[in-house]
This record gives sequence, C-alpha cells and structure tokens, in this order.
Amino acid sequence: MWFLDRLTNLVSALGTGKDKATHSAFVATSLTPAELNAMHRGDWLARKIVDIIPHDMTREWRDWQAEDDQIEAIEEAERALGVQQKVAEALQRARLLGGAGLYVGTDDVDVGEELRHDRIGAGGIRYLHVLSREELTAGEVVRDVLSPFFGRPAWYEMRSVAGAAVRIHPSRIIPFIGAPIFDRVAAPGDGWGDSVLQVVYDAVQNAASSQQHIAGMIPEAKVDVIKVPGLSDTLSTAQGTALLTQRFTLMNQLKSTINAVLLEGDGESGETWEQKTIRFAEFPELMRLFLQIAAGAADIPVTRLLGQSPAGLNATGDSDIRNYYDNLRSRQQVELRPTLAPFDEMLIRHALGARPPEVHYRWAPLWQMDEAQRAEIASKKASTTKVYVDSGLIPLDALARATVNQLVEDGTYPGLESAIDESPDELGAPPTEEEAAAERIAGPQSATAET
Repeated sequence: MWFLDRLTNLVSALGTGKDKATHSAFVATSLTPAELNAMHRGDWLARKIVDIIPHDMTREWRDWQAEDDQIEAIEEAERALGVQQKVAEALQRARLLGGAGLYVGTDDVDVGEELRHDRIGAGGIRYLHVLSREELTAGEVVRDVLSPFFGRPAWYEMRSVAGAAVRIHPSRIIPFIGAPIFDRVAAPGDGWGDSVLQVVYDAVQNAASSQQHIAGMIPEAKVDVIKVPGLSDTLSTAQGTALLTQRFTLMNQLKSTINAVLLEGDGESGETWEQKTIRFAEFPELMRLFLQIAAGAADIPVTRLLGQSPAGLNATGDSDIRNYYDNLRSRQQVELRPTLAPFDEMLIRHALGARPPEVHYRWAPLWQMDEAQRAEIASKKASTTKVYVDSGLIPLDALARATVNQLVEDGTYPGLESAIDESPDELGAPPTEEEAAAERIAGPQSATAET
C-alpha cells in the first residue's frame, strides 16, 4: 500500500490503516434556508457574524471625486435611492443565504431586455429593490467564455402579484455572492454561493452549546445529598412517603432559618448528609476559548465580535482592529467595487445625465481618529503648508486653493467653502497686470514676506 504525502509510523500506527484518523473525511452538508434563517433569528453569535462585516464595510461609505456640483448631485442621488442602506442589506442577505440581488428599476416595459448603461439618462433609475436568492429563481448558467455574463445565470425569474412568472435580464440585477463556490464541475450550482454560516456552523454551535450547558449547571451548583436507611421501604407506602416528605420539608425550613441541618443519627444506621458543589473556575476560560474559535472562523476580531476590552498587559486592541479594517478595505477594493461597477456607471448617468471620465470615488477611511489625533495631524499639515509657502516652489494661488480643499475634505472648519464663496475677497481672483508684474520682479521672497 502506498501512502502519499503523509507521515507514517508503523510502531504507533500513525498514518496506517489502524490509525483512527485515517478514515476521516470532509462531507459537504448544506444548511437549508430555514435552518439559516433560524440561526440568524435565534442565535446572537450567528447574527453578529452575518451582520457585522456588511455594516462595517458600508458604515463610512465613499467619497466622490469630481466638481462640487457633480459631487452634490451624485450624493443626492445616492440618498434618494438609498444606495448605502440597500447595499448593506444586500451584503447581509448574501452572507446569510449565499446570494442576493440588487434590482435596478427603470421605466422600461420589457425587463427581459438588456439594460444598457450608456442608455441611462438623467433620472433614469426609479428605484432599487434588494432580493434574496430565495426570491430570484436563477436560470441556466452561461458557459460561453465570450459572453460578458459568463458564470452568471442567463436570466432570473420572479413571480408577479398575479402569479405569472416574470423573466428578468441579468443586466438588471447586481449580484452579491456570499461565500464563493469554486468547484464549477462537481457543483455547478445556479451562480450563487454558500452562506458564511455554513463554514462556521460547528464553531457557532459549540460556542452556543457550551454556554447553554454551563447555564444549565448553575442550578446544580450546590446539591444536598442525604442518605436515609431503609429509604426504599419507607417510600413503598403512601403514608411513609408523606411522612418522609414532611420531615425533610421541615428540615429545609430549619436550615434556611438557622443555616443548620438536623438529622437523626444513631451510629451507622442513622441518616447522613453531605453537600456536593460544582467548581466553575475553569468554565469561563472554556467559554472564551469557544468564542475565540468562532471569532477566528468568522474572521472578526474578538474585541469587535464580542464588544469586549482587550485583555493582557499593555493590550489596547488597536492592532487587531487595524488589521481587521485593512481586511475590510481589501474586500471593498477586490469584492465590493467590481460588484458595484455596473451600477455606478448607471448611477453617474442618472445623477449627471452624462458620464464624465474623471468622476470616480474613494472609500472613506474606516479608522476614525479622536479629537487629539485630528488636532495633531492638522498641526502637521499646517506646518507642511508653511514649508511650501516659504520655499516658493508652488504658486500661492494654487497652494491656497489646494489648502482650502484639504481643509474642506478634512472638515476642519465647518462651512469654510460657503464662507469663502461669500467673501468679498474671492479666493483665487486673477491678479491685475500691475500686481503680476510686481510679483515677477520681486520673486519668491516678496511672496513669502507678503504671506
């Protein structure tokens, strides 16, 4: 018999046919939608695993980079359509059930026709609806590698109010996938993925059961054990049972009053009493271990998942949270941005009526600084700006505009942009011919002194 890529030891039977782990195998057992919904509705840990990452990925949302009026129009369109809230909901549904779709509603009568991005005009998007995979029946998956919809269903189908099937073109659905399935041969599927609870099921179940078992042991933390000679004979009659019950009821009352136990004793044949207690010293550590395993399986720091302060000498938890935010930023770039790309093309045209090529966005920082950190960074930026002014390398007009834009984006002075627009000395007003000639003659030193 050949043993490939395996450590074997004939003496200890490691890796041989006698090894108990030799016949272990992974079996894919899919959770049903009813089980997944029950976990999400009935277990706090499962619910947080599903909801935390979508909330954190969309909490600070994104900053559009364009002209001021264009940014205002796009942000107003996002607010009117509820884009941020509905993307978060779509991510939640996808993580719970394995997939969800964001339906883009337009004035088109035939939703079975392709929705072309370049045909979306101003106000072309009417509404957005979040639909789970249970509400969308996926059609046959496209296997043509030349098709832009390769790997996606060729169509989706829904039931109308009248009960008729409505076929929807995939260009009208923005798909969100839960946990991707990469086995396209053995598990071709319907273009959706797995629930994220599928892979963490054992860890969540162990954490929940450990908590329930320990809670169930609390009433049994202290048990009184009384040994009664001839107990079976006494309980064989109704009168004996009643007398025994009455006797120990009285004993319990006396114990609660004077904290003592009165029993009849006549040597070895008398009654004996002892108390058994459960020691809970190791149970909290055991519960924390199960919760840490669940947090690791969900790829969420314990400090974020449980909302607890970090433990240990000089522990702040900043490194864990920063690593977590770095992971979320990567997922925003690698997963969420490509998913939203088709919709963003429609959104820009919906808000502006055209597609300026320079319009784009950046994800807003997830790490929020406190007031002291903001003040320190603002001071450093001001010092850097002064260095540029003193050097004279950058024209003052351009540097002034850039500094104002920086202050506006940082939110250092609320209302600064409006105040400058209303100022009688408008920023960046072109100099007169005499001022320009004087500045050329004086050079950078004059500009520095004037500043």
